[in-house]
Amino acid sequence: MKITAVKILIAINVLVYALQKLDGNGLIETLFALWPLQPLDGEVHFRFWQIVSYAFLHSTQDYMHLLFNMWGLWMFGEAVEYQVGPRRLLILYFAAVVTAALTQLVVPAIFGEPPSPTIGASGGVFGVMLAFGMLFPRAKILLFFVLPMPAYVFVPLAALLELFLGVTGTMSGVAHFAHLGGLIGAGLVVLQWRRTQRRKTARL
Repeated sequence: MKITAVKILIAINVLVYALQKLDGNGLIETLFALWPLQPLDGEVHFRFWQIVSYAFLHSTQDYMHLLFNMWGLWMFGEAVEYQVGPRRLLILYFAAVVTAALTQLVVPAIFGEPPSPTIGASGGVFGVMLAFGMLFPRAKILLFFVLPMPAYVFVPLAALLELFLGVTGTMSGVAHFAHLGGLIGAGLVVLQWRRTQRRKTARL
């Protein structure tokens, strides 16, 4: 079996999940979840490394949180990595993770959402999904696992849905704005790739 960057990311997430299950005191989440900039119970828990570390944590109360994120990372990430290589895939993934974190730190507070910690790889996964849509716009994605839809339609619909859910406060407890932040970060990375490629082509 070929080892890929996507498989390594999945393995790390699964390993960290196992460590979380063994951590009865919740110390891992206390140190590595993305805590808000505002104080909670009179104390600020935010630390700079959390803008990356939060993406390797998942809810130990619901294994589907990990399962769906890793499924999405594998489904979209393998094709993206094959197209651009492991180094670019990792750059894109972590750019999405960071922009998702920065968005989550700022935007929910503007909409008056109560401060709470954030965990999960979905910001990075949404970023990889956007890259998939930009690189393979006509590839078919199954909506609700049934309805085939081209990526150039599916991805914008997913973005609009996240925006609607975030602004209206629907499905509270889900970091919709982080998902949108991941889309933005990945989009900027792919656009930079395309600008670089156009410059190289122009020199030829």
